[in-house]
Amino acid sequence: MYKIMALDVGTKRIGIAISDYLHIIANRHSYIARDNDSVNKIVNIAKENNVKKIIIGVPYNMDGTQGSQAQDCIDFAGQIQGFEVIFEDERLTSDTAEENLKAKKINFRKDKGLVDVESAGIILEQYLSRNN
Repeated sequence: MYKIMALDVGTKRIGIAISDYLHIIANRHSYIARDNDSVNKIVNIAKENNVKKIIIGVPYNMDGTQGSQAQDCIDFAGQIQGFEVIFEDERLTSDTAEENLKAKKINFRKDKGLVDVESAGIILEQYLSRNN
């Protein structure tokens, strides 16, 4: 039994969500600063949580093409070794994440990392709903 991790990879922060062992629930975990040690931090969190698959959100353009942000996420994913890495279309997840946080009356204006964590949760929910 293992868990699945999802990442919302941004230029400043990386949001993290982790499933339960049954791959039903997408738990919002945390966010980390994106820096030279990000991959090591992600690998450590994954190992601590018995993760075997990592879902990377890729922000394709609305017409389905791959822009610079999408390529950045794919390049980042290439640095993660020892896990099955899967790409998930994450168009509009930030907008949905902000709406979700507003509905919960959570003020994310001072802490944009909350949007990244919520986005990672949405990415994981999308993946789990199609693969369970």
